[in-house]
Amino acid sequence: MTPRVLVSDKLSSTAVQIFKDRGVDVDYLPDLGKDKEKLFEVIGQYDGLAIRSTTKVSEKIIDVATRLKVVGRAGIGVDNIDILAASRRGIIVMNTPFGNSITTAEHAIALMFTLARQIPEADVSTKAGKWEKNRFMGIEITGKTLGIIGCGNIGSIVALRGIGLKMNVVVFDPFLSQTRAEELGVQKVELDELLARADFITLHTPLTDRTRNIINATAIAKMKDGVRIINCARGNLLVEKDLVEALKSGKIAGAGIDVFETEPPAADNPLFNLENVVCTPHLGASTSEAQENVAIQVAEQMSDYLMNGAVSNAINMPAIAAEEAQRLKPFIKLAEMLGAFTGQSTDEDIQRVEILFDGSTAAMNTRALVSAVLAGLIRTQMTDVNMVSAPIMVKERGIIVSEIRRDKSGVFDGYIKLILHTSRRTRSVAGTCFADGKPRFIEIKNIHLDAEVGRHMLYITNSDTPGVIGTIGSICGKHGVNIANFALGRNMPGGDAIALLYLDERISVEVLDELLQVPGIKQARPLEFDMGRIA
Repeated sequence: MTPRVLVSDKLSSTAVQIFKDRGVDVDYLPDLGKDKEKLFEVIGQYDGLAIRSTTKVSEKIIDVATRLKVVGRAGIGVDNIDILAASRRGIIVMNTPFGNSITTAEHAIALMFTLARQIPEADVSTKAGKWEKNRFMGIEITGKTLGIIGCGNIGSIVALRGIGLKMNVVVFDPFLSQTRAEELGVQKVELDELLARADFITLHTPLTDRTRNIINATAIAKMKDGVRIINCARGNLLVEKDLVEALKSGKIAGAGIDVFETEPPAADNPLFNLENVVCTPHLGASTSEAQENVAIQVAEQMSDYLMNGAVSNAINMPAIAAEEAQRLKPFIKLAEMLGAFTGQSTDEDIQRVEILFDGSTAAMNTRALVSAVLAGLIRTQMTDVNMVSAPIMVKERGIIVSEIRRDKSGVFDGYIKLILHTSRRTRSVAGTCFADGKPRFIEIKNIHLDAEVGRHMLYITNSDTPGVIGTIGSICGKHGVNIANFALGRNMPGGDAIALLYLDERISVEVLDELLQVPGIKQARPLEFDMGRIA
């Protein structure tokens, strides 16, 4: 079925054409995002949803979006998307973090210049016929300290621009490495030190529980007198009433505000009555170049995913580049099957999962492979799960997941091994993909074998005694169960043995009951694998 995408906010015609050129059916309804009820009615018809900031992708919308696979946000902020609800439903959420980085950084720099030279007030005064040179005494930017809170894509660009203006740049960002700080030429400091030293403070951090209201009365009290603040990130990073008081008292000399606690802000917002405040209507990304860039980027990303399985700039999913998607595809299938085997072969509470990547698999996109393992593991309990939702569901259940990578250690170029720890025992299964791309199980419970994987399988554990294998074949033959492949393994002569049968049809309860009556057979468990599914 051809994937179908809804564009519910204004996007460039170039982006709409990209969807069409790449084989995606697209409905361009740019005003639909304003109509929540109408969106609720139609969203169930679409595989993808492309939006800007107007459309609100709430849990209510997600609950009825039964076909939805991906939401693409043309821009950085995803505040208007319930990411947790989307992740639980297995919906990928993408944004375009680079398309408007330069534009937003330039707007912050523009506001900094505007505050330093009081340009808006001087413009109004001059046009009113006044000539108030002494009133509008500015300050130089050269040699001043620029404090940047958040040094990601946009913050890094602001830092480089600040250095180019001969400013001293200090940065607070817990995720910024010292190496990266040295590459940028900035000094990494703690927040309190930044507040105390900066002449200009500009915000470029996402809105999280940790960053909400990061600039409040307490933080303002730690700043030097006469500081100037710029916010082109998110309105709720800054407590507006605290800012207003500091502006009135002179503690803060000026503020450049592009984003507000509530957007659009009320007409009587106290910030609007202050001469030392410059306000713009969320213009950080509003240049023709940026609008075109993010629209094109989101259309390309969504098309690549819907048509080829490539994942880029996803908030809740490991990235899978287009060039690696086909190479990774068989190993994603293998990883899912390893998880499915283990999930179906245990009835005990899972406490911990270890995933070992040996040889060539250690150099692959292991985050994607881990997600595939987890999807297969818990699909036996929840059918509506995929690589997006599985990690969240596993985490919510308190299961610990660890990943190990190592150099080639055996005869295979690379393989994946899943080790499952329950309250009572440890289980393991390993597999690889041969040149034909087909998954093979190569080890179960540390017993070597070579088993082709099919839709219907039968897993048997038994004592290594004569006659068991023949009896299994006889019982299957008696009941008309055709065996396509029969793989065997044992740990030692007379020890523990396993058999993995690839069958042409699902095995019946009657056959299982008869097998379990055979002396030496400890377990006979049917397994089902969805051969057409890719995580």
